[in-house]
Amino acid sequence: MAKSILHMIESNMSTFSKGQKRIANYILQNSDKAAFMTASKLGKLSGVSESTVVRFASELGYDGYPSMQRALQEMIRSRLTSTQRIQAADDQFGGQDVLTAVIQSDMDKLRMVSDEADRTEFSKAVDLILGARHIYILGTRSSYFVAGYLNFYLHLLTGNVTLVQSNAAGEIFEQLLRIGPGDVMIAISFPRYSKVTMNTVKFAQDRGATIVAVTDNELSPVYQMADAALLAPSEMISFVDSMVAPLSLINALLIAVGRRMGTDVSRTFADLEDIWNKYGVFGKMDDE
Repeated sequence: MAKSILHMIESNMSTFSKGQKRIANYILQNSDKAAFMTASKLGKLSGVSESTVVRFASELGYDGYPSMQRALQEMIRSRLTSTQRIQAADDQFGGQDVLTAVIQSDMDKLRMVSDEADRTEFSKAVDLILGARHIYILGTRSSYFVAGYLNFYLHLLTGNVTLVQSNAAGEIFEQLLRIGPGDVMIAISFPRYSKVTMNTVKFAQDRGATIVAVTDNELSPVYQMADAALLAPSEMISFVDSMVAPLSLINALLIAVGRRMGTDVSRTFADLEDIWNKYGVFGKMDDE
């Protein structure tokens, strides 16, 4: 299991220099604030230089301060309240043009997925989906809309798909009454991690189902239960969960599944086009 950055700091405290210990103590006492500070500001508040902060990140094994900062942000996002998230956003975007700052943040996360996504895990997830007897898609709270998006397109590709409705915990287990070996649950979970999602995934796992997780990092509870995991950062922007990167990852997953299905997909959409045309599902430019 991956260690949190705070555990790493505590474990290595005895090896730090005097200046590094100042940084370490500040982070341990103010992790929710430190996660959104520049290296310069963290150094100022810790009483050290910016270069000392950068070297501290390297000492912990990160390839730079941004990587250490990202690890801090990923760790604390699951426990920040909405009020704390709004305050963190004010600190992060204060003085900036909001439109530019938010879009740039999303672009950075998309670039991160493109550069760091595990292609072997991605291929494994595609194999599991294609080989599933039945596919259950689970997502709660803001992740529910991502689950619905995946369900919409995956249902067009294959008929053995169920979107698990998450209105009431008891009803979830009734929907999963027949889940078992040979079935795949695609569990979508991002901070703040829902206990309903964790309990449901555990239930599916206990019944013998295979779990494909779509989540943000290796510390995520569903990652720990997954047979295959696709990672994408869900950016915390004030009270909003930005799902741009997870949705892009899911688009890639859908395209990969469709390409592996080959001619079956072509036949499916040819049939759908006939139905759509017959019943006038889509308007045409000359209808206006």
